[in-house]
Amino acid sequence: MKIAILGGGHGCYAAAADLSEAGHEVRLWRRDAEALRPVIETGSIVLKDADGPRAVKIARATADIGAALDGAQLVVIPSPAIAQEDIARAMAPHLQDGQVVFLPPGTFGSFVMSRIVRRAGNQADVAWAETGTLPYLARKHGEREVNVTIRAVRLPTGVYPARRTEHALKVIREAYPSAHACGDALSGALMNAGPIIHPPLIVMNAAPLQHFERWDIHNEGTQPAVRAVTDRLDLERIAVREALGYGAPHYPLADHYNNDQWMYGDAHKKLVKSGDWREHIELQTHRYVTEDTELGLAFLASVARWVGADAPIAHGLLAIAGGWQGRDLRQGPRTLEGLGLDQLSKEAMQQLLHEGE
Repeated sequence: MKIAILGGGHGCYAAAADLSEAGHEVRLWRRDAEALRPVIETGSIVLKDADGPRAVKIARATADIGAALDGAQLVVIPSPAIAQEDIARAMAPHLQDGQVVFLPPGTFGSFVMSRIVRRAGNQADVAWAETGTLPYLARKHGEREVNVTIRAVRLPTGVYPARRTEHALKVIREAYPSAHACGDALSGALMNAGPIIHPPLIVMNAAPLQHFERWDIHNEGTQPAVRAVTDRLDLERIAVREALGYGAPHYPLADHYNNDQWMYGDAHKKLVKSGDWREHIELQTHRYVTEDTELGLAFLASVARWVGADAPIAHGLLAIAGGWQGRDLRQGPRTLEGLGLDQLSKEAMQQLLHEGE
């Protein structure tokens, strides 16, 4: 299958190498041509995992997004949600009927990006999908080297518009057999694990993050008090899903820590053992703040307000993080209010999610 990977981060390089090794024709697009040069010149990415390092040939690495998208059946965008609007504007002239765009994860980006593309004048019949996490726990170790600690074994996926679910899942499963339908795009967005895992870790580790050059929030930063807050926040997410009528499995985050039933299976110990997450986290600009708190958690809190579900942990974490960011994070571009969707009834929302704008 012809696949376009858009972006230059950890997940993008992991996807490009992994899907190429699986036999797909992969085009890797990155806006920064100079940063992409090592991959262009060698034609490969060094993939490291439990089987050891090896160079994996990539069909094409390019800074030309039109060339990457041309003829691609699947477009995978494992980039942070903060990049989605710019990428949507760049890809808008090039999308074609029948293509499937997969956001792992999405933060309701399936709706946001589709709206941008359509308002740019492209009316192609494209299916947009998003899931609950990256397909990989991965970190880049060099200009063209990526280390994959673990691969996802379950990828609950919502599709926008939902009427395109059968087609979208058929295409996505050719690349990621672990993908399975979980309903519409709102359901997919409410599977996103980042806004549940990372805001409590950031807020409750803020002092050591500023004090130490490197700090592993998934190891010494994950103490019983932090876990308790995370579990309560996840219960708020599940309550929102249930209030909207979405059924199980909800992939409770407790499974990530306690057993092998979560999206990555039994992953937490491997994540800590890898050492790749002992890192410097800058509290203003790190994606755990800009993506998972300012966008993802704000989105969750706004859906809770809209559906009338109590979410004190979500709103409290936003208030505290907003204290050091200097603004009210309970409002923002990825909230239902910011998207102009907060006045919709449940029935109107369901119609929108099924048929599209």
